[in-house]
Amino acid sequence: MGEADSITVRLIIEGRVQGVGYRAWTIHTARKLRLSGWVRNLSTGNVEALAHGPRPAVEALIAACQAGPVMARVTAVNTERMTDTPDLPLGRFEQRDTA
Repeated sequence: MGEADSITVRLIIEGRVQGVGYRAWTIHTARKLRLSGWVRNLSTGNVEALAHGPRPAVEALIAACQAGPVMARVTAVNTERMTDTPDLPLGRFEQRDTA
């Protein structure tokens, strides 16, 4: 699989997802899947993530985000396919400041 087989997706995770270890869990899960990207809290109470990598790995992250860590209560995972990702940290998955 090459870069042509890769996709980038923006996720907005809704529900009880702040203060429950969701960002750390997302980083751990994304790194296991060897994805690039970032995760951050939003001032709305949601969590936002940008994930890039092979389609099956990105889809696995999306599926995992439906449940999240044990203390989370996810009500929705909204996804948007991205074509322009100038702030994507290739080769690593990191936590960003709240937006």
